[in-house]
Amino acid sequence: MSKITKNRKVAEAKIDKSKVYTLKEASSLVKTINTTKFDSSVDLHIRLGVDPKKADQQVRGTVTLPHGTGKTKRVLVLCPPDKEAEAKAAGADYVGLDEFIGKIEAGWTDVDVIVATPSVMPKIGKLGKILGPRNLMPNPKTGTVTNNVAEAVNEVKGGKIAFKVDKTGIVHASIGRISFSPEKIAENSHELINALIKLKPSAAKGIYLKGVSMASTMSPGITIETKTLHN
Repeated sequence: MSKITKNRKVAEAKIDKSKVYTLKEASSLVKTINTTKFDSSVDLHIRLGVDPKKADQQVRGTVTLPHGTGKTKRVLVLCPPDKEAEAKAAGADYVGLDEFIGKIEAGWTDVDVIVATPSVMPKIGKLGKILGPRNLMPNPKTGTVTNNVAEAVNEVKGGKIAFKVDKTGIVHASIGRISFSPEKIAENSHELINALIKLKPSAAKGIYLKGVSMASTMSPGITIETKTLHN
């Protein structure tokens, strides 16, 4: 069992374990309990009342956070030569095809999002075993398989994030940085939660938002009251 650090103890002491916080309260408290010296990520962990093993209860999608993520995302566009200029003009960090397929096969995955045109998907399908576990595989449902590569790049750079329920029924997502104001943290959080609510599968019965917590990098989690989140 790992030893609890002094900073961790100080952070945990600031959280009332018997209390369930409102989203507004949590958005302020998360800044208070942060102990890192860098601009930590602020994450939401949302447990859904779904069975991810069933195809009709998979929850995945995208949402554009009103205040962005606070992180400059590195975007790779895999496309034919006639689309390269468009991708570069939109701000893609890497653009090409065969060269990057070879690099990925060799283990390179130093990007945050990969966008691809439909025409090249047959060539990159073999990369699924590498990109899939890292949530990097382009997918039409997340808008990363498209002929409009400029729009896709602009959306990612502008704060669009993709999310997917994991095998335990939890959605993990970064919704900002610790340097954000409490208001921006709360507004970004609301945007993600509302997107999840809209995607509630019709096959999901009972309570949908079963648990929500917020934490920054290396901080303890703050339990959030779900009844106030339009459940």
